[in-house]
Amino acid sequence: MRLNVFLQKSGIGSRREAERWITEGLITINGKVAAVTDPVEDGDEVKVNGKLVTLDTKPLPRLFMMHKPIDVLTTTYDSEGRKVVYDLPCMNPPLWKKSWPRVMYVGRLDVNSEGLLMFSSDGGLAQTMMSPDTELKRVYRVRVRGRLKEGALKKLAAGITVKGVKYKGADITEEREPAGANTWYRVVITEGKNREIRKLMERFGCIVNRLIRTHYGPFELGDLPIGRIMEIPPEHVELFMESLPKTDKI
Repeated sequence: MRLNVFLQKSGIGSRREAERWITEGLITINGKVAAVTDPVEDGDEVKVNGKLVTLDTKPLPRLFMMHKPIDVLTTTYDSEGRKVVYDLPCMNPPLWKKSWPRVMYVGRLDVNSEGLLMFSSDGGLAQTMMSPDTELKRVYRVRVRGRLKEGALKKLAAGITVKGVKYKGADITEEREPAGANTWYRVVITEGKNREIRKLMERFGCIVNRLIRTHYGPFELGDLPIGRIMEIPPEHVELFMESLPKTDKI
């Protein structure tokens, strides 16, 4: 394993930061000052400023969940000056700046969608959570103009292709009888492709006019107020990570 990769996986920092520390002579392998091109083999002793580091020294990632409002973009910056999730007051209190890490969003909710949006301090964990191979369930409450027929529900459950894009099966359940022109559904998917639910509904003549994500894997929005963020307790993060398939990302 390349030294900079080893250091990143040990939780020391990014690969670029690791390379800087290596060039500054702060890293040793088996007592010798390391070079950027040095590999790390099983049994090697790697130290940073004299402190031993291993793959087991990586700190537990931190997870947060936000109740994202509508009319807010899930991105870090918008060239048109529209509000993004990092502009929300909950992302900028003194508490965040003092004790909360830099975080990245896990997947997206489009500007017209609301509900549960996860954030992670660890990029590898975020990628694993988003991967369709992990098959974490995303649960939504969806209001549409129109109503799906039984045949459409069966086709959606089996998986369909829309404009050349293949979508896995979606578990869609009508929550209650239509009220006027609108119908509420509970929708469960495991991929989360771009505007997936809206495209699936439109394929069968239904237009989404409200979409709320309520669950992401084992995490539930519950009664978290709109526009607020909260941290997942470390013990829950640890249990969650143990339940994930083992990959080289986490």
